[in-house]
Order: sequence, then C-alpha cells, then structure tokens
Amino acid sequence: MRPHYPIASHRLDNGLRVVVSTDHSVPTVAVNIWVGVGSRHETPGRTGLAHLFEHLMFQGSQNVAEGEHFSALLAQGAQMNATTWVDRTNYFEVVPTGALDLALWLEADRHGRLLPALTQDNLDNQRDVVKEEKRQRYDNVPYGTAYAELTGLVFPEGHPYHHTTIGSMDDLDAASLTDVRDFYSRHYRPNNTVLTLVGDIEPDDGFALVAKYFDELTNPEVPADRPLEQSLPPLSDPGRLERTCDVPSDRVYLGFRLPAGGTDDFISAELAFDVLAGLATSRLYRRLVRRDQLVTHVSRNAGARVDGTSMGALIVDVADGATVEQVEEGIGEELRRLATEPPTDTELAAAVADVERWWLQSLAQPDERADVISGNTLLYDDPDHLNTYLDRVMAVTAQDIAASAAAYARPESAAVVVYRKANGKEQN
Repeated sequence: MRPHYPIASHRLDNGLRVVVSTDHSVPTVAVNIWVGVGSRHETPGRTGLAHLFEHLMFQGSQNVAEGEHFSALLAQGAQMNATTWVDRTNYFEVVPTGALDLALWLEADRHGRLLPALTQDNLDNQRDVVKEEKRQRYDNVPYGTAYAELTGLVFPEGHPYHHTTIGSMDDLDAASLTDVRDFYSRHYRPNNTVLTLVGDIEPDDGFALVAKYFDELTNPEVPADRPLEQSLPPLSDPGRLERTCDVPSDRVYLGFRLPAGGTDDFISAELAFDVLAGLATSRLYRRLVRRDQLVTHVSRNAGARVDGTSMGALIVDVADGATVEQVEEGIGEELRRLATEPPTDTELAAAVADVERWWLQSLAQPDERADVISGNTLLYDDPDHLNTYLDRVMAVTAQDIAASAAAYARPESAAVVVYRKANGKEQN
C-alpha cells in the first residue's frame, strides 16, 4: 500500500521552508519545526549546547514570560514537546485549529527573539536540569553510557558524530552566556529551519499564517552549517571496550559504519539489520535465542545520519551460563552467512512487511506525519519522502541486502563494547 498524502511547499523570502499537508479529518493542526542544529554542529569543548537549547527555548522569549509557552498552549488543549539529535533539534505541538495563530506566534517569538530572555539565571537553571538528566538517564543506570562509548569507537576523535547529544559535564559547566548566545545566533535562523503544518488547514492559508509571524525574522551573516564530511570506510582496526559493573546480565554491543542517510544504500543496510535482528524470525534471534539459547534478547538499530556516515548497532543480552565469546562467535558466523547467503523470499517478505506495517502505522498520526515531512525536507530536501519511501524499500532485492552485509556488516569491522556482570568482582 503506497500512501498518497498531499504535500505543498513554499519558501519565505528569508529562506524559511514551509510545508503544508492538509487533513480535515480532525479539527487540529500539527505544528512541527526542525532546526538544522544538533550535536554534530558543536565544537570540541562546547558539547551539549544543542540539547541545552532544547531546554532554554521553553524559558521565555522577548514577548513570552518564563513558562508561558507551556501554559498558553496547554490552556488551549495542546500537546507539545521537543527533542535533540545529532543532526537537528525539533519543536512540535498539536493544537486545535483555532489555536494555530497562537502556536505560530509563540514559535516565531522564541525562534527569532529568544536573546532578550536568555539570562545567566536561565542558563544556570537549565544547565543544572540537563546535568541532572545526564545523571538519571546515562551515568547512573545500567548500560547507560554504553551507546555513547560505542559511538566514540565508531567515529574517530574530532569527527562531528564522535560525541553524543547529551554532552559532557565539564563542557556544560564551561559554557558561558556568550557561548550560548553565539550558538543561538548562528543556528536559530529561518534559512536553517523547516516548519510543517499537518491537519485542518489549506496550503495557502497555512503559508499566509506562517508568513504573518515569521516573515520578519532575519538571518545573521555568519554561515549556519559546517561542510559535510566525506563518508568513512568500514573500520579496519575497530576498537574494543569492556567493563565489569553492576548490570543485570552480560551485554554485547557491536557498532558499524553505514552509508549516509537518505540514500538507497542506507535503505539496503537498514533492511540487512532487520533480517539479522529486527524480528522474532530474524537470523540472530533464531540462532542465538531459540536454537543455541546463548542470549535472551537481540535488537538492532540503524540510525540514519546526514553527515557522510551513519551508524548501525547490534545489541544482545547474554544468557546465564553462556559466555561473551560464544555469543560473539555466533554473531560473526551469522554476519558472514548473510553476506554469502542472501535472505530467502520469506525472510525478505517478512522484513519488508514489517517496515510497511510500522511506516503506515506511524503515518496514521498527524504529528508523526509532520515530523517525517520536516525531517526529510531539512536533511534531504525531500518533503514527499513519506509517499515514496515504501517504493524504495520494495525495490531492494535479496542480493542488495547480501551485498550491503558484505560491505558494511563484517564482523572484523565491528567496534565492540562489552558490559560484564560484576558477580562480586571489583567494579569499574
């Protein structure tokens, strides 16, 4: 089933890209803004600023008091949030149609006039919030730093993706008010932003409303982005990190360099990871969980990145009585097998059907639809991606998947992070 959602695009004179997808089924509008700033735009010694701004953007702006963004929209029955990632920061809300003017006015004020409200008190307050988030989500939970450690092995020192979005405590402490003001001025600009409206509004009306509030925003003279990196080859001498600590079970993480997001090569690699570990019928699940009973759980992640090289990961929880070495040997055998034995028709059909299921299920929600449109417009200049992605998936052949596994998922090219259960040993 191929979706056919209406897409209308427009660019304001200041460079802001606006996309409207009309859906009158419910009297709401999803407002979704992607800004081209993530952790890859940070400089050494100043990591964590992109995520810090996700918090600061809710602390008031020139015409909006602290906390008023939330309170004003919640009073209208809206839902809202924001997230930060390596390539972008996004802000989103779903509002009743009658509250769309209010939502756009609030967004324009913080996306163009935040600096008058960006005080040292606000910075100190939100810096402490982010540091506490780092403690709770990363530093003080089992396996909490594993993915950051794996990322650091996959991408070399100095690469834009070497560090993760949360940043370091030292860098957060070192960030001055001047640093964060300069960061906002450089990156929060209309020609570095996509605004998508999905819901109960016609394109011309949506374009006019956005122009009403965003037309006056201007761009600084300094460039917003850094040049994109060249793609990195698969790791020839991958690193390995092992920890013994208080975790529920031994766990193994394998990290791989994949093609850049938005490419057909990445889609093939993504499907290769699905065949390996994406389903209960996947090869690693059948081999390691059901047959050999060496692991209790397998999962995979193929995270598309725009800056030359993406990252894939395989994660397995080692069963009691099994060893990490047995598990790694089994994974290596299955990786080599996929490179030489393409998926069967049944395996390929199952992987494609699962992609189709979650894709159509996610697009059923207007806010998810708006997010897909914003993201693919910002990163790949492809607002129609939500209508064409499944065609690209269905064009991938079993031989494409085997070739992708042979190129990008070789066991000798895998960075490895191992967490071993302490069992009374000295903990690291």
